[in-house]
Order: sequence, then structure tokens, then C-alpha cells
Amino acid sequence: MTSDGGQVTGDGKTLAVEQTGNLPNAEYRRFEGLAEYEAVIDSLIPQTLRTIRVFDRTIARAWSSSQRYETLRQFLLANRANRLLIVVHDAEPIERECPRVVDLVRQFSTSVRIHETLSPAKHVYDPFTVFDSSHYVHRFHYQYLRAAQGTNDVVGAQQLLDRFSEIWEASAHAVSAGTSGL
Repeated sequence: MTSDGGQVTGDGKTLAVEQTGNLPNAEYRRFEGLAEYEAVIDSLIPQTLRTIRVFDRTIARAWSSSQRYETLRQFLLANRANRLLIVVHDAEPIERECPRVVDLVRQFSTSVRIHETLSPAKHVYDPFTVFDSSHYVHRFHYQYLRAAQGTNDVVGAQQLLDRFSEIWEASAHAVSAGTSGL
């Protein structure tokens, strides 16, 4: 061990060891593929205790699948304080292509909010979803399939939560309970 917290390996090289302040069971992994990205989201929804925050260019049709709809519905029914917050660059396709999401807005009007970004936030291109404040899935650019998953990763989740707050502040309410399209 060196004085700066580094660790000396057998061949004399120093490895940086940082104190992250993260949970001891924090995990981070990279993967590629839209199907896995959507599967990770589906696996993390039931683990969420309070808030799901979604940012994307527009939400995928997977958000309106019957399985995800039912999982989100159960999440929202579990506690009145549970929230689903979504910010997209383009909310218009939601009304046309995601009728179950619109139905969630109608059923849970105080718990589900969908916003559309304003000009200052239109330059953000990396979709992510944060579950509570410790789990997340993050695509590095909406055009590419490279992504990462953080589980019990409080530090990584906090960075995305901070970005989400900034994006939310630079957005406006877009889909309401009175929206047609079902």
C-alpha cells in the first residue's frame, strides 16, 4: 500500500484504489443490446421502492408493453408516494404509440408525470433510468446500443439524479390525464 492509498502489485506497478463512498455491494457492468437494456429496466422496476426517473429522446414502445404496464401499475399501487417521472425530447409519439403509458397518466395523475425538454436541454443524448437512488441503467447515446447497469451504485446513481434534476428543470409538462390517444 502506498501513502496515497494506491496498492503496489507484484510487478511493482501501482494501482489506484479510491474510496468511493459507495455501498459495499455496488456493481457496475457494461453491455450492448437494446433487448438487454429493456430487460434490465423490467428487472429493476419491481425492486424500486419509491421513484423511477426516466430520461430519453422518446420512450420506447417497450414502456407500453402489457408486462411493463402491469409491473408499473403494481409499483404505483403499492404506495401513494411512489412516482414515475419521465422526461423526453419528443413527447408527441407517446400519445400515439404508447397508450398504456397514457393510461397510467390517467389512472395515477398525481404519481406519473411526463415532461418534454425545452431548448436548453435538447443537447442531452444519453438516455437513462434511475430506480430510487441506487440502481440505474444508462445508454451512452440514444443512437448506439452500448449501455451500463449500476446496482447498489449510489455514487453513479447520484450523478444521474443530478443530471435528471437539471433536465427536469429545463422541461415542461407534456402529457396530461386528459390526453387522448387510447
